[in-house]
Formats: sequence, structure tokens, C-alpha cells
Amino acid sequence: MGDAGAGVKIDVFWDEGMLKHDTGIGVFDTGMEVGFLEVLEKHPENSDRVRNMVSILKKGPIAPYISWNSGRSALISELLSFHTPGLQCCNFLEYVNELLEADKEGGKELCGGTFLNPGSWDAALLAAGTTLSAMKHLLDGHGKVAYALVRPPGHHAQPSQADGYCFLNNAGLAVQLALDSGCKKVAVIDIDVHYGNGTAEGFYRSNKVLTISLHMNHGSWGPSHPQNGSVDELGEGEGYGYNLNLPLPNGTGNKGYICAFNELVVPSIQKFGPDMIVLVAGQDASAFDPNGRQCLTMEGYREIGRIVHVLAKSESDGRLLIVQEGGYHVTYSAYCLHATLEGILNLPISLLSDPLGVYPEDDTFSVKVIEAIKNYQKDKVPFWRNS
Repeated sequence: MGDAGAGVKIDVFWDEGMLKHDTGIGVFDTGMEVGFLEVLEKHPENSDRVRNMVSILKKGPIAPYISWNSGRSALISELLSFHTPGLQCCNFLEYVNELLEADKEGGKELCGGTFLNPGSWDAALLAAGTTLSAMKHLLDGHGKVAYALVRPPGHHAQPSQADGYCFLNNAGLAVQLALDSGCKKVAVIDIDVHYGNGTAEGFYRSNKVLTISLHMNHGSWGPSHPQNGSVDELGEGEGYGYNLNLPLPNGTGNKGYICAFNELVVPSIQKFGPDMIVLVAGQDASAFDPNGRQCLTMEGYREIGRIVHVLAKSESDGRLLIVQEGGYHVTYSAYCLHATLEGILNLPISLLSDPLGVYPEDDTFSVKVIEAIKNYQKDKVPFWRNS
């Protein structure tokens, strides 16, 4: 049975100004107008996907469990906590000036598929500030579970590099705020279908942040995304062993993801012992998502939510920040979000049935890959070897 009783809420932080980020139309995410297609499509990271997420939380059966809070814009000075000079070729001021200049000039493609258009910079500041507000809500003791419903997404944004539809690293900024506010350890669980390379890069040399990313095995996609997301990207210096990548085979599905959580994510979090958990949540690992091939359904997302709920209760005094990332199937992403939050609430029964049904899956190969990753980590990661 679930333990969500009367009065239990998820505090959602949202601002409609984020809808003003217009990513345009073209051939998928390229912005190309090739001249021989009569109908072009919206960029996958468009406002419709988030409108449906807001709508399902306001009008769907989970609405009684949701408390709405306003967002705000981040200050430029607040961005310095994560977006600082590192090993990148450009420094923070050059990067921010590039974003400001692109905004002033009416738009720029910063890297493949990542368009800063009129309204985008203001939306990015809103996404960052709204995520910071959600984290501060938890740090100040006003709630246990907060959800930053934000766009543009952020987990690919490195300290001095835009990437993968992302300009500012919303989750990374929130993690740093938690550390600066007295948290000794923060764990990040990233279930977006793509490697959370920006968040990983920001804390790659820190033993205070455990970053775990479950993603399809896509590798690097060019200069903006040099990281491969492979098992051997474990961190550096003091951070060695605190970046755990779980590159999963295409089509892993519900059973494979739950196996990865039970065999790798849960014991790693338990060994690390965080004061705060951040769930970086994308629904682009869902069945039929145009950007992923992992075949998760509502059932899988619901169970992931339940596992994270139990981890937060046992490890971080129930404190959990959820940060929205990808999810590009305009209707099904909203359903999968709903299922994830049902799991976070640990509701005894599901409130919505799955409109797409069960996608057939074969977890045999995925389980073998997960076992191989586990054996590799036990050999290489210090806190596994010390057990």
C-alpha cells in the first residue's frame, strides 16, 4: 500500500514565460527548410509538450496532490555558481556574452538543433531561476518534494557550452545551491534518454556530488557533446568514482530499467548517503518518443518514481527535487510524467491507464549489460570496492 495520505503534495514551480522560447520549424530539429517538403514540423523541444504537462497536472486525476508555485528569473550573478571557467576553450563571460549577443541580434544556432531565438534567453533565465526557487523551497523546509517544470531543458549545458537544446544547466545550478546552503552530499539521478553530460562535467572533479545517468548508448554527437557517456567516464581527481554512467541498449524497456535501478542505482545511492536527491526527469525514454528508443511505458515510469520515493525517504529525509528535461511525444510524455509523479507520491493505485498499452520488450540482453556494468564498477569505483 502507498503511504501518500491526505494533504500530501508535490510543490510544482512553473512560469508561463517559459512558453515564449520558440524553437521554430523544419526537418525534425535541424531548422532546415529543404524546399521539397510541403509540411514542416515543429522542433521537438516545443512549447506544446510542456503545455500538456501543465494541463495534465492541473486537470488530470493527480491535481489534488499538486500545489502550484510561481517561478522567477535567475540573476546573472547566480549563474556564476555553475557556469564558471573550466577546461573549456572559452570562459563564462565569453559564453554568456555569446548568449546575450545572440538574443540582441534576434537569434542564433549555438550548436546542432539548439536555437536561441527571440524570447529564448528570457525563458532560459526563468527556467534557471524557477529551478533555484524549487530547491530553496526544500532547503528552507517548506516541503519535501518539489518539481521544477521548466524549459528550455538544461542537463546538456556545460559550464561554458550550450548543447542539446540546453543553454543553462538548471539542475546543476540547484545542486550547487544545495551545497552552498549546507548540504554535504547531493545525488543526481538522470533518467533522460540522453547522457546528462553537462551536469556530469560540472561536478566531474567533486566527491560531494554523485551523478548517475541512465541513457541509451548514443556516444558523442560532436564538438558540443564531446563526452561519450561510457562506463569509463568515472570522474577525475577527488571526483573519481562519483560519475556513474549506465549506457543501456536500445529498447531496454521497463524491466531493464528497473533492473538497473535495483542493481546499480539504489545500492550506489545507499553507499553515498546524500543529504539531497535530485531526479533529472525526461520522458524521452518512453515508447514512441521521436528522440529515444528505450520503450519505457507508464508502468516503468511509475515504478521508477516509487523507487526514488523510497530512496528519498531512507537517504535524504524525504527531500527530493525533480527537474524537467526532455520528453518529446507531445501527448504521451505528459502521461509518463503523470505516472512518474504517481510513483513519487507512492499512491496505492494508478490514477490513469496507459493509452498506448504495453510495448513488447526483451530484457535478456539488457540484464546482461547491466551485470557487466555492475562488475566493472565494483572493480573500478572506490566505494564499491570498500564494501
